[in-house]
Amino acid sequence: MTPIQTISFQSSAGEARGYLVRPGPHRVGVVVLQEWWGLVPHIQDVADRLAAQGYIALAPDLYHGKTTVDAEEANHLMQGLDWGRAAQEIAGAVRHLREAEGCTRVGVVGFCMGGALTLVAASQGGVDAYAAFYGFPPAGAADVDRIQCPGLIFFGENEGFFSVPDAQAFAGRQRERGIPTEVIIYPGAGHAFFNDTRPEVFHAQAAHDAWRRTLALLGRLRS
Repeated sequence: MTPIQTISFQSSAGEARGYLVRPGPHRVGVVVLQEWWGLVPHIQDVADRLAAQGYIALAPDLYHGKTTVDAEEANHLMQGLDWGRAAQEIAGAVRHLREAEGCTRVGVVGFCMGGALTLVAASQGGVDAYAAFYGFPPAGAADVDRIQCPGLIFFGENEGFFSVPDAQAFAGRQRERGIPTEVIIYPGAGHAFFNDTRPEVFHAQAAHDAWRRTLALLGRLRS
């Protein structure tokens, strides 16, 4: 039985909370970052899946208890998010995995809004690898050229929320610097293709391949 708990941890913005899944005395942790819906069961399930692979997974609650299934309300919650505070809380989650859980390496995996925040997290340091699902920070949100770790960025070809060309340009710059970075675009898929709780957007083939690639990336942190 995998121990699951809601925990409090410290960040430079104050106390934060999150969903922690601890499979045992493992030494690689993963921070899981939510979509605009909040820390909903789908994100908790992603943390559970990572724990089943042997990772200590922590999903910080960036909306501080608020969740929704309504797109208009989700947009309102995202627009109201203090991205500076969110970045501080994510950095606190990375530190918690390292200092309190004893993780020697930490990855970040995020979705939609959390995909954009994944690159924000990687730009802050302390992150060894990242996988961003259909998200990329807008210009000025983060100095992504500071990222020093390998990463994957996934989009469906019918992405309508984030700039795929900006992500591709960033990945090209990273590769020129010798930092493995890849943008993968799935034909026939759209935004949120990994979310299997939403059959109207879920794309099984794309989701399976993206998960396979993500686990392969994280697996290299164990060596």
